[in-house]
Amino acid sequence: MRAMSKIPYHIAIIMDGNGRWAKKRLLPRTLGHKEGVKRVRETVKEAKRLGVKILTIFAFSTENWKRPKKEIDSLFSYLDKFLEAYQKELIEGGIKLNVIGRKDRINKQTLEKIEKLALATNENKSFIFNIALDYGGRWDIVNAAKNIAGDCQNKKINIEDVDEKLFGQYLSLNSMPDPDLLIRTSGDKRMSNFLILNLAYSEFYFTSTLWPDFNKKQLIKAIEAYSQRDRRFGEIDE
Repeated sequence: MRAMSKIPYHIAIIMDGNGRWAKKRLLPRTLGHKEGVKRVRETVKEAKRLGVKILTIFAFSTENWKRPKKEIDSLFSYLDKFLEAYQKELIEGGIKLNVIGRKDRINKQTLEKIEKLALATNENKSFIFNIALDYGGRWDIVNAAKNIAGDCQNKKINIEDVDEKLFGQYLSLNSMPDPDLLIRTSGDKRMSNFLILNLAYSEFYFTSTLWPDFNKKQLIKAIEAYSQRDRRFGEIDE
């Protein structure tokens, strides 16, 4: 293992490949999602151990509603069970849960569990775990623009004060630092409408590993690759 001289403060992950993992094993797609949930807990634990401070996962996109209802119901069923089983570990581990994305299309039962757990972990400081649920980058930008327009109309802010920093505070990640590293599993090389503005200067790491096979070693490998990158943010390389 190469030395990791730089640990990303914030990692974002597009967890792709659950369906393909199941198909390779002649299993229903839903079982791929079930296996993928297990990797989430392991990844949070390992990221925290390595010194990462924020982890944001893309759990369900605004476009995922196009999938078969049976698969969607299974996904949210696994999420409900995940939230119930994970509550004690989050609280005792000092991990703050934060769910970003639309709330109007999520069923009431799941939404109540999310809000309850977010409240219970709100004072935790050691690690932030963001779940992007019914989230889309384009929706995020439009939603921010609407809220800014409303606040300007209500005289809460002046239009002259709107700059990149202020706009960012209206996005779902609010005042959190942008992701340093984006990891996408399963081989595809695209952003898929995830954190469009927040990923403007992130380092990207693509792996052919399917999400249910993404383990601690794979996470370390991604961070090792990140550690070798030279992030200049538009400045001249001296």
